[in-house]
Amino acid sequence: MRRDKKKRKGKGSGYSNKLSLFQKPDVGFRKSCPLSAKDAPKVDYKNIKLLKRYISDTGKILPSRITSVSQNKQRELSLAIKRAKVLGLV
Repeated sequence: MRRDKKKRKGKGSGYSNKLSLFQKPDVGFRKSCPLSAKDAPKVDYKNIKLLKRYISDTGKILPSRITSVSQNKQRELSLAIKRAKVLGLV
């Protein structure tokens, strides 16, 4: 007993269209790092004005996905913020 293979419309029919909704777009619209620019300020624990821009109201360090800071600069920034907190500058 052999069954004929038929194209069925059901669960899998619109799957490929739905998948495209979750794929990343081809256009890159991510902002560049504000601390890696040519005339960017140096990340230092004594530069309180700069550090306060990257701290939330509750005193937490903002993540790089919000601030668009690169990974290396985010490490420097978090270290500088922690040092400033220990010294009581922030």
